[in-house]
Amino acid sequence: MWTKETQSEVPGLSPSKDSRIPGAPVNAPAGNRTSSPTARTLACLGSTIVVKGEISSDEDLQIDGKVDGNILLRGHRLTVGRTAQLNSEINAREVIVYGNASGNLRARDRVEIKKDGQVIGDITTTRISIEEGAYFKGHIEIERTQSSVQGNKETEEIPVAAAAY
Repeated sequence: MWTKETQSEVPGLSPSKDSRIPGAPVNAPAGNRTSSPTARTLACLGSTIVVKGEISSDEDLQIDGKVDGNILLRGHRLTVGRTAQLNSEINAREVIVYGNASGNLRARDRVEIKKDGQVIGDITTTRISIEEGAYFKGHIEIERTQSSVQGNKETEEIPVAAAAY
């Protein structure tokens, strides 16, 4: 006779019978996510998906497949998954690379290239992190934030005669 053994469920992957918002963590409370201004949705392109053309979105995006075309995520995060292969000009608030990205990256906030990540192209951002073991070939341009630019202007406006003597 066959007996069914109970298996321990993997956290975050257990099916739920209550209504959940797609992209929201399974362990998050179901009631208050829609009204919360900090709740963010996440769209995912799986490892078998191939896109040839432009992608633009008003939500965070994780790509695990192949993309050949520009990616525009204004004010949102792009996560390049371990199996991803991108040949794209990327413009987002934040870019995190675990896989392969070929093309220029422009991130308003930050770029992270993780241990097994690979970026070939120029990066323009305000903050960058490249982990040991990551591969990067290109140029990096660090943009100054408005507060640091104002601080520099204040020091530049001191008259020469008043300084140091």
